Amino acid sequence: MHIADIDYHLPTELIAQVPVEPRDSARLLVDQGSTAPRDAIVRDLPQFLRDGDVLVVNDTKVVPARLHLSRASGGAAEVLLLEPLDDTHREWEALIRPGRKMKPGEVLHANDNSAVLEVQGRGAQGDTFRISFLHDDPGSLITRLGEMPLPPYITQRLGDTSRYQTVYARDAKSAAAPTAGLHFTPELLAAVRSMGVHIANVELVVGLDTFAPVTADDPRDHVIHTESYQVPPDTLAAVRSARRVVAVGTTATRALESVGATGKTSGRTDLFITPGFAFRYVDVMLTNFHMPRTTLLLMISAFVGDRWRRLYEHAVREQYRFLSFGDAMLLDRHAA
Repeated sequence: MHIADIDYHLPTELIAQVPVEPRDSARLLVDQGSTAPRDAIVRDLPQFLRDGDVLVVNDTKVVPARLHLSRASGGAAEVLLLEPLDDTHREWEALIRPGRKMKPGEVLHANDNSAVLEVQGRGAQGDTFRISFLHDDPGSLITRLGEMPLPPYITQRLGDTSRYQTVYARDAKSAAAPTAGLHFTPELLAAVRSMGVHIANVELVVGLDTFAPVTADDPRDHVIHTESYQVPPDTLAAVRSARRVVAVGTTATRALESVGATGKTSGRTDLFITPGFAFRYVDVMLTNFHMPRTTLLLMISAFVGDRWRRLYEHAVREQYRFLSFGDAMLLDRHAA
């Protein structure tokens, strides 16, 4: 492979800056294999599902993970929380800017000069840090000081922060939203259930790799970071007995296929899905349109082969909205 195999031209004006209202009014590009794709709306999803399908969602919740702090010298420091390292959420792995001169033991402060956290040292990923909050209730501190960690390509301020959370989000751990799930409303979920489709949950904590583009000439040489995941026993049982498994997003797909690849229903996954990967569980994927040169686009290429490019060309031509607040597509890896 070459990096050009997962590259395409994304016009800047197609990068969605705000979410559509209501959530399920986003457009949906339906993959039909060798036949031309179909243009639909997300609320049309039930007509593309079947009785006996299992719809799997990632119920992780986004932390208001971007903290604007200051150093003892008075210089600014931005901390992006990536993942909690203990059950108390006191210890975290984080990105810090500027990080080059950050030393273990340095304390960062809020605007009122109160001490917020201490840098413990370099993190497991090498380019990250381990930090410890200096507060008895780190959760409330994060909520008070933190901002939603919108991707850098979104330059407009988000008025309603709940729009960067899924309606079924539960445990606040992630540094980014599982964006395919942002399209669901309670009404759409009810419509899906009413036609005999079971909805099951997994958790994959969205972390550093969301921010890491592929830079290797051969994208298979990219070093993917690990993410924490958990697939409950009842979800795995439902998946194994399903007519089809419909995963909402690349994160739900990665969680399920990590079980298929390792046999482990929880832990940390470094599963890197590239063309040639043998999918064991996921038949259909609902996903947003992804940035060029990313591991997410590699996964899409592995899922539907070279026709991903035809689907993306159609989306660009028809002015679909791209990336986190953009539109969605429904991919079927069995479509002929």
